[in-house]
Amino acid sequence: MNKQPKIKRKEIALVGNPNSGKTTIFNALTGLRHKTANYPGVTVEKKEGILALPLSREQVTVIDLPGAYSLTPTSTDEEIVHEVLLGRVVGTPPPDLVVIIVDASNLERNLFFAGQVIETSTRAIMVLNMWDLALKNGLDIDLQQLSRRYGIPVVPAIGGQKGGMERLKVAIEKQLSLEPAKAKVSPENCHLPLPLEVKDMRGRIERFIKFMFKHNPHAAQGEALRLIGDSYFRSPLFREMGEQLKQVVIAVRKRLEHVRIDWSSVEAENRYEFIKAIYDQAVPTSEVKRVKTSDRIDRILTHPFWGLIFFGLMMAAIFQAIFSWANYPMEMISTCITKMSEWFGQILPDGQLKSLAIDGIMAGVGGIVIFLPQILFLFFFIALFEDSGYMARAAFLLDRIMRSVGLSGKSFIPLLSSFACAVPGIMATRTVEDKNDRLATILVVPLMSCSARLPVYTLMIAAFIPPAKILGIFDLKGVTLFSLYVLSVVAGLIAAWIFRKTILRKSLTPFILELPPYRIPQWRTVLHLMWDRAKVFLSRAGTIIFAFSIILWFLISYPRNPAVEQRFDSARVAASQTLQGDELAHRLSYIDAEQKGEEIRISFAGWIGRSIEPVIKPLGFTWEIGIGLVASFVARELMVSTLAILNHVEDKSGGESRELVQALQEQVSISSGKRVYTPLVAVSLMVFFLFACQCISTLAIVKRETNGWRWPLFMVAYMTTLAWVASFLVYQGGKILGFE
Repeated sequence: MNKQPKIKRKEIALVGNPNSGKTTIFNALTGLRHKTANYPGVTVEKKEGILALPLSREQVTVIDLPGAYSLTPTSTDEEIVHEVLLGRVVGTPPPDLVVIIVDASNLERNLFFAGQVIETSTRAIMVLNMWDLALKNGLDIDLQQLSRRYGIPVVPAIGGQKGGMERLKVAIEKQLSLEPAKAKVSPENCHLPLPLEVKDMRGRIERFIKFMFKHNPHAAQGEALRLIGDSYFRSPLFREMGEQLKQVVIAVRKRLEHVRIDWSSVEAENRYEFIKAIYDQAVPTSEVKRVKTSDRIDRILTHPFWGLIFFGLMMAAIFQAIFSWANYPMEMISTCITKMSEWFGQILPDGQLKSLAIDGIMAGVGGIVIFLPQILFLFFFIALFEDSGYMARAAFLLDRIMRSVGLSGKSFIPLLSSFACAVPGIMATRTVEDKNDRLATILVVPLMSCSARLPVYTLMIAAFIPPAKILGIFDLKGVTLFSLYVLSVVAGLIAAWIFRKTILRKSLTPFILELPPYRIPQWRTVLHLMWDRAKVFLSRAGTIIFAFSIILWFLISYPRNPAVEQRFDSARVAASQTLQGDELAHRLSYIDAEQKGEEIRISFAGWIGRSIEPVIKPLGFTWEIGIGLVASFVARELMVSTLAILNHVEDKSGGESRELVQALQEQVSISSGKRVYTPLVAVSLMVFFLFACQCISTLAIVKRETNGWRWPLFMVAYMTTLAWVASFLVYQGGKILGFE
């Protein structure tokens, strides 16, 4: 029996300016049914989901393209938008329909990119998002007039609200059912009012490049106009066609200069003239101009002084909340893990399998999962910043500070994203146009204290920072955590300044950033982001942490030395013959602890720790801590897993494991007999983790983003050196001042 050929799904592309609400509409259309991959040959994410059409129930693929301001690409993200819309990406055919998301409250500015996209598309729909804000600002937009002038359906929407989404789904289904020729009017009905000389010169370039647009031949007209004004030859066409295309464009520019036409602004001037004509018809001129609520708020939140005060208080409150509010769910998770460990202890027979399950897997994975609430709180606040519109204000506010160290305000968003994870932070640098500015940002992004460091910080703070109050309001533990994050930011800014003054010297590009209107956060979007990050965190716990917990348990438990076991067995027999009661129990417990300590010392893990001890001893670290430092290079969270496994192995009494915090406070070094941890050692360890590049995933993404190993290796070298020096100064300085 012959198989029926698989019918390919139709594809819809969502495009729009940054902050237009595009991702919110994408989530509303696809729900949780979407996946993320990368476009071939680049590191830009390709997010796509499935939409079931309302009448036919046909499933179509929805692609969420990166935000862009123009089809003249100035970043990798914009280049992908350009190439996908023109049907020039391998493995991604030109979309069957383009849905253009426009911020209705900033209609005139958004129509620049919308007009470019409409000229490249055979089918298109315009969505006027944030319709409620437009009405609130006194804009009475004539939808029919706008639809007639652009020749495509125009649908109002308010975020992901159901009514607007249902209208959009119906419009999508109707457009997909039409033939391309009937889906929109001829571009001649909405063409730009270009001077005759410009039209002729555009036609010359269009004829030269038309063969490059086999899937989308009518797009060559708009592309030819953009090539005229592409001063830096950024279009991918210049890379593919080389000098031939450059010479044609240069000849066209000379001809326009001869007739005194500014070729660099020819598209912008004529497009905005066209937009103004449409805007005057679609939006009544009797519109009442009034000060927007967001403008009144911005007078305070973007003020050079009060804005910084507000930002500092916000950040302090966030980290106080992360430490305080997360205590209750963390205690619940801890109780569940303890109960599971007890259950495994009852059903499994004594032996290596029981030790693996309880001392290896449960200790390693459980030691990480307990910090999930703090991770979720951190992502919750970052999502609120993004969805409310405050993130862009913070970038604008900090631009002056960022420029003083050689970065632009656009670098702030990747740096703030890196408090969650360095990997998406590094990927977010694609929006930074200047090459050296972007590279400097990539090099300092890992200095920001990511969520993987949070378990180490909170463990050390809980064990060694007393619960004192500062100013009667702030808890010393929360202030300590906040101070670590402030230190990471200061260190990053200083490092960026050094890089921009030495190896990455170059003038900065102008900082242009849209300030979106303030919005009430869409809780579905916020919770969706938290859910996505929780899945990533738990998948790491269930894969990397799980696997390395087993490896760590093996390294700590083997090789076994029968002579050691025989020596301690003899000691138990001798104690049983001479002691009784509580004295005997205490002595046997001490012998058990000594045996476990000796077994760790002669194990593979012990050998690794002792081999690096001379290097880390000046920092106050013993070889026991060295085991965790080596393990945490795979993933920073493994430091906590290692400590949990080490202490569950060492500190067993009567078959029950003590709390990790208490175990760290009481842990004694096998070699010296002194405490492994003191408050000074804990601070030194936190400082080391703050600066060290302890993450293979970060190095992998830097290698991909910089196309080689040169910069990842440089990053490891400078961050490890910085971590060692900073930790050395903290520990040795603390000893001199009498804090040991």
